[in-house]
Amino acid sequence: MYSKELTKGTLQPIILALINTKGRMYGYEITQDVKKMTSGKIDISEGALYPILHKLEAKKVLETEKVFIGKRVRKYYKVTKEGKKMVETVTEEINDFIETLSLIFNPKPI
Repeated sequence: MYSKELTKGTLQPIILALINTKGRMYGYEITQDVKKMTSGKIDISEGALYPILHKLEAKKVLETEKVFIGKRVRKYYKVTKEGKKMVETVTEEINDFIETLSLIFNPKPI
């Protein structure tokens, strides 16, 4: 598993990209999908996930829908139309960041 220091700045882009790809997701589903997709290398805690979701909801990047599952209420998150622009921006930025890191950690011989 990657350290919190390494993943801290990438959680928001990861969460946004995943919700955008899947259409809508609930919190536990997000943590489990990320864990499964990364073979456990990225494990998002509830303490890290929900502040990000609430922040994105407050910024109108995400909208929520409550669905009753028996007696329980499940809150689904969906990227808004305005949020789609943010997804594009953070995706470009994270891909550029990955390329930049590659220049440092995988330098080409001169």
